[in-house]
Amino acid sequence: MPNIFLTSDWHFGHDREFIWGPRGFNSIGEHDAEIIARHNSLVKPDDDVYVLGDLMLGDNEHGLRCINRMNGRLHIIIGNHDTEKRKGLYIERLDNLVQIQYATMFKWNGYHFYCSHYPSYTGNLERESLKQMTLDLFGHTHQKSNFYQDIPFMYHVGLDSHNGYPVEINEIVRDMNAKVDECKDFLKGGEEDY
Repeated sequence: MPNIFLTSDWHFGHDREFIWGPRGFNSIGEHDAEIIARHNSLVKPDDDVYVLGDLMLGDNEHGLRCINRMNGRLHIIIGNHDTEKRKGLYIERLDNLVQIQYATMFKWNGYHFYCSHYPSYTGNLERESLKQMTLDLFGHTHQKSNFYQDIPFMYHVGLDSHNGYPVEINEIVRDMNAKVDECKDFLKGGEEDY
């Protein structure tokens, strides 16, 4: 059975130090080669990969070559750097493209996910279980932490908080449930102080 991975903000060909430097690389060439290697070390050709925007910037031909080397069946969500021209190139030239949208939702193992490039408030913690909520998966922010403002149902899937790797759906669910437990423990501790 294929796995589901999520990722965002590959920024292939984006030759700016503020992209590749904080990710631990000395150049965009080193960055691009290692991001491909890390991705392909986890993702098999028949796995589903939701890429939540900003796939490439700069040299479109270079970016397309990089993307075509990535394993998996790509479900692309448009980001702020994915222009109409790039969107057209993705449709015309990517061998493993399944779909391209501005946002998407999918269900997995009783969980409901909303995927977009940008962080989106999709609920609150008034439910008994994360399975009763719509869980937000996003990129764009280039943050180092997995959670947007420490909110348990808003999870950053970008390379910057996952050491340059895509993140598998089971890991996301484990992280979210652990964060809910952490919040509940914090709230219980606060009640005991009164």
